[in-house]
Amino acid sequence: MTTDVVTLGPTDEVRTAMAALVERRVDAAPVIDAERKVVGLLSTGDLIVAEGQVHVPTVISLLGASFEWPGERKRFEEDLRKAVGGIVSDVMTPDPHTIGPDATLEDAATLLHTHDVSRLPVVDDDGRLVGLVARGDVIRAMIAED
Repeated sequence: MTTDVVTLGPTDEVRTAMAALVERRVDAAPVIDAERKVVGLLSTGDLIVAEGQVHVPTVISLLGASFEWPGERKRFEEDLRKAVGGIVSDVMTPDPHTIGPDATLEDAATLLHTHDVSRLPVVDDDGRLVGLVARGDVIRAMIAED
């Protein structure tokens, strides 16, 4: 488990969050509230998906008139807001899977595999961040056991 964890707030700007991830050379960070409770997880994957998922509205031309498909403009505006300069809560994965500080190596490996995630925030009984367990941590621990 890593205890020196980069953390982000839900209202942090996406650009600031990206800079923090790059500066610390990590590809994800827990998103915590004012009480240090985990409310989300932001990964570089979330940021790349946000950049790539701007959906252009479907427009139908009929007899010289153009019609937008119902709801397309709203979806476009939401996608654009998320991709360009939004806040962390717009693009994070909310309510990530977590693990407790007393969990075993087997527990961590099982959760990572079962939920197909790369990392798990470690939280205390009140949901406050204690650390982060990543796949690499599990592999290192397995090697150390041998």
